[in-house]
Amino acid sequence: MVQASSLQIYFTGFQPVSTRFYIMRLHHRGRKFDRITRHERCTQCLGSLGGKDWLITVAPPRETSQPRLEDLVAFRIPGSCFIKLELGTWHAGPYFDHEVVDFYNLELSDTNIVDHFSYNFLNKENLQFEIVG
Repeated sequence: MVQASSLQIYFTGFQPVSTRFYIMRLHHRGRKFDRITRHERCTQCLGSLGGKDWLITVAPPRETSQPRLEDLVAFRIPGSCFIKLELGTWHAGPYFDHEVVDFYNLELSDTNIVDHFSYNFLNKENLQFEIVG
């Protein structure tokens, strides 16, 4: 278990830093995706409420504008855990089979405006993925 005092969260290149911790309610999303996103200036923490498991696909940061296909890895996250995405980590998700899941999210208050870079596999490579298992 990670102690709250030992969790290091990074926000770079922003003065002053304004964070937000919020709950987002997502409706059934299935397991298919064709886009992946990264945040180059902040880490992100994400977890579900109510003990509901969920899925995410990640790839390590790269200096190019797209992840390598061979680096994509999917994980099932137990509902009792949260994750921290390091700077620049490519991520697709959360995905889940439940009808509704509430997630808590910690990030910069404007992450999705100023630090949101996506790669569209469908448009660029005619690829779509499905998390199985």
